[in-house]
Amino acid sequence: MSSPSKRREMDLMKLMMSDYKVEMINDGMQEFFVDFHGPNDSLYQGGVWRVKVELPDAYPYKSPSIGFVNKMYHPNVDEMSGSVCLDVINQTWSPMFDLVNVFEVFLPQLLLYPNPSDPLNGEAAALMMRDRPIYEQRVKEYCEKYAKPEDIGAPSEEKSSDDEELSDAEYDSGDDAVVGKADL
Repeated sequence: MSSPSKRREMDLMKLMMSDYKVEMINDGMQEFFVDFHGPNDSLYQGGVWRVKVELPDAYPYKSPSIGFVNKMYHPNVDEMSGSVCLDVINQTWSPMFDLVNVFEVFLPQLLLYPNPSDPLNGEAAALMMRDRPIYEQRVKEYCEKYAKPEDIGAPSEEKSSDDEELSDAEYDSGDDAVVGKADL
């Protein structure tokens, strides 16, 4: 077993032994879901998101791919794909970091301290800078609509079956109740 494989296995076991629910995809260690709870004292407190993690062959020397499966309203999270704009994952990743760092430090920091000047969701960034109370209300609405703890256990396929068929106009109307699946 090569060193990256041992490290991947060790980091995954460490994550599984922590307080996170981890669900493997296809019986491998390359792809899995993690149930992530919004940090206390944040607008996301009480919400639970399913996060898809893909580990590259070169992990830990190359960063994991992280994406939210259920929708989140945040300047640095793409609402459609769930992709995350976070320098420490995308550009400044180091083998010193591990999967527990992602879920205990990096993602909570992202939710607590959004960066509207480097957005993946331009609408959320503009609203945050223009009208903070309305932005905060929208975040809470998304948490209530898409991040209820009881919704996390539903299979991803059921959540996304109709999502691709929505037009941009239907999607922007806010009338859809379908939870999107990240296309990572």
